[in-house]
Amino acid sequence: MTLVADWFRTLYDTTGLNFTVFYDPYDRERYLRGLWTTIYLSVVSILISIVIGALGAWLQGSPLAIVRRSVNGFVVLFRNTPPLVQIFFFYFGLGTLLPASFDASGLRQPILNNVQWAIISLSLFAGAFNVEIFRSGIEAVPRTTLEAAESLGYTRLKAYLFIVLPLAIRVCLPSLNNNLVNLLKTTTLAYAIAVPETLYVMKQIWSESQNVSEMMTVLLATYVALVGILVWIMHRWERALAIPGYGR
Repeated sequence: MTLVADWFRTLYDTTGLNFTVFYDPYDRERYLRGLWTTIYLSVVSILISIVIGALGAWLQGSPLAIVRRSVNGFVVLFRNTPPLVQIFFFYFGLGTLLPASFDASGLRQPILNNVQWAIISLSLFAGAFNVEIFRSGIEAVPRTTLEAAESLGYTRLKAYLFIVLPLAIRVCLPSLNNNLVNLLKTTTLAYAIAVPETLYVMKQIWSESQNVSEMMTVLLATYVALVGILVWIMHRWERALAIPGYGR
């Protein structure tokens, strides 16, 4: 690690290229904290959005019209409004309406902080798309498969969890992959409510060190790497679940 730091310090001295995150301990620590926050936001939002998508797709088949309409309304609302507006709505709108406590100095301490609001907003945004993605997969499962499950005594919920959903996932994985990649990239919008993710800390670093070009290069490379890792994981998952006739 010392050799890497010395090399980048020499690079700065000889060429003026100032990659402070590689040789300055303070900037490196900030960068790594921001990267961890981005990964945390992405992983938690991805998991919650997948649950929302699977649950919403199941509720779309409910015999109750009010349930189906509620899910459709949720999908329409979150698919047709900008994610940045949603983040502002939750953080500045709903956040100020919720009860809060006060610390010893009299400062207001909200129930949910900016990171938690970002997770909620991003999860609902991606979850609305996932509902339609899972629905398309469910519709690709032959009706006779569900009828066979019912004839074996499966309830609607058990048939969905153990038969329909596993088959539907194989069909919708490519579309789900695209949406989850978009979700990872959308986490940069948390910058707007001061969530200290990668873009936020990079902005702080280049504002102080006046090395915009260098930090933008590191930022771009960081997201290329993160997206590449996610795509690799999703492709491995797709290959592991592959069944002839489903999703291929």
